[in-house]
Amino acid sequence: MTTVDLSQYNNDWYKPTIGAGILKRGLWYIVNVLFFINPLNPLSGFKCWLLKCFGAKLGQGVVIKPGVNIKYPWKLKTGDHVWVGEKVWIDNLADIVIGNNVCISQGAMLLTGNHNYKKISFDLMVAGIHLEDGVWIGARAVVCPGVTAYSHSVLTVASVSAKNMEAYTVYSGNPAVPVKQRIIE
Repeated sequence: MTTVDLSQYNNDWYKPTIGAGILKRGLWYIVNVLFFINPLNPLSGFKCWLLKCFGAKLGQGVVIKPGVNIKYPWKLKTGDHVWVGEKVWIDNLADIVIGNNVCISQGAMLLTGNHNYKKISFDLMVAGIHLEDGVWIGARAVVCPGVTAYSHSVLTVASVSAKNMEAYTVYSGNPAVPVKQRIIE
């Protein structure tokens, strides 16, 4: 059996310094479990207020449905009239910026972290996500680290986007590919 010295690898992201101290992160963990992940809390306005208390920057008319899991609110910024559906997972190790009139449907996942499978230390790699105005992320769809969904693009149900999505284009599949233009009437 070969022994590998992992001290030479950079896993700084595993250190708990994600923009907040241990007390703030611990308190957020409790609030997230009680008021966000908990499917029995339908009070969207209260949840938006809590997110702002923890540093999220939210626009007007944001709706947060029950069962939503948000990793770090201080790394979340939304525009106006954003709808976050039931059981959405916002795993924001890096910044997530969401424009105006965006819909993130039930069970969708916004993932800002991945691992480098080419390294024995399996280093964590992070990159932000940007959803521009009018974007629709379908139910159970996954948006991977570093993706920008340009204006009014659509990611259909259960699709996986690991690359940028062009404006006014509908993407489908795993990996998601463009299937048609989005025409807004």
